[in-house]
Amino acid sequence: MLQNSHLILCVDDELVGLKVRKLLLERSGYQVLTANDGISGLALFEREPVEAVVLDYSMPGMHGGEVAARMRSLKPAVPILLLSAYIGLPSEITSLVNLYMTKGEGAMVLLQKLKSLLEQPVTAR
Repeated sequence: MLQNSHLILCVDDELVGLKVRKLLLERSGYQVLTANDGISGLALFEREPVEAVVLDYSMPGMHGGEVAARMRSLKPAVPILLLSAYIGLPSEITSLVNLYMTKGEGAMVLLQKLKSLLEQPVTAR
């Protein structure tokens, strides 16, 4: 097991994808919290020392852009990676996050992008 031990929050309403992502990240050495909607994700984000967020875009009730905006107002320095099945989200959404990728890019790309986010110097957006 790698010694990442960073605490990552994954938010996605698709439970199978969420479980697979959690398993992937834990096998890569990360500690992982999960939430299956934006409200639950924000509650965990507020009370836990989360070091990065992997956030789905398309969720009922509150889409990833709304969740990212709220997260930015709470803890602006925590990096957010937005995942989406959609290609070409508008810049007003992608500007709220550090990185954006499509779900089709795969597990290795997700791990590489998350690692690069965690290696960046901590600065508020």
